[in-house]
Amino acid sequence: MALVTLSGYPSSGKTRRAIQLKEHLDRRVADPSCNCPAQKVVVLSDDTLNIDRSSYNDSRSEKPARAALFAAIQRQMGPDTILIVDALNYIKGFRYQLYCAARELKLRTCTVYVVATAELCQRWNAERTDDRGYRAETLGNLVARYEEPSSMVRWDSPLFTVPWSESDVPIELIWKTITEGNVKPPNVGTQAVPKAPSDALHTLEQVSTSVVRAILTEQGASGMSGGPVTFRLTETVKPQGRLPARTLTLSELQRMKRQFVTLQKKAITLGTVEKGMIDWSEERVAQKFVDYLEENLKA
Repeated sequence: MALVTLSGYPSSGKTRRAIQLKEHLDRRVADPSCNCPAQKVVVLSDDTLNIDRSSYNDSRSEKPARAALFAAIQRQMGPDTILIVDALNYIKGFRYQLYCAARELKLRTCTVYVVATAELCQRWNAERTDDRGYRAETLGNLVARYEEPSSMVRWDSPLFTVPWSESDVPIELIWKTITEGNVKPPNVGTQAVPKAPSDALHTLEQVSTSVVRAILTEQGASGMSGGPVTFRLTETVKPQGRLPARTLTLSELQRMKRQFVTLQKKAITLGTVEKGMIDWSEERVAQKFVDYLEENLKA
């Protein structure tokens, strides 16, 4: 249903805001008068995923930690879930990645920017007694590299800024956004590209070979001398085309077949079908090969 991304300095109070937000949302979802599709509110954080704060000490350990968080987010996102991501989310590229994943599933999104000064965050981090604090050096580096959310970019918008001095989150505005806000459809950048079927290569080889055999058979039986022709490969596969007014040799047809197969193989090897525009059925492959012959055989 919705993705709520929290962002802010380390030890800025994001978890406190996530708890407040979950309590509000839980009550609203449980209300009998609520007609939204949400059935549960889920909070994902470094703590729920057992990601240690030391993971942020260097980039080598941070990357797999962020990948684990993103994988967990993808598993939890769904039409019946309000997902709250209580993590640093300090890199705008990562927030954009979350936005794209949510948009692909047609979920509403918003960002909650938890604001506190660097001095306050350092003090609160030093006062922690739960072994979940950051090293002073790590905290300083994360603050220096923090990329602040902006309401001017689509992946951070709608953006709700919550200063440390506020006692609660703007639940009314957030609730309206995640229940009534516009659902942006997936675009080219977020849509999954359809993959070729597993038997596409087999179909390509088998059908193109059948077309070559049909041409040679027709030439031998009727002395075909070019012009419009229909090849009856099966009851349903009957490609039509126009061939040159001369006898086609086996070697020439085999060469054209290899060229055709090589051209089509690229889409299969890359796992794509030209954004879904290629039909890998026997009928379509046969017609495509006959069209290729018509265009490339010399008269």
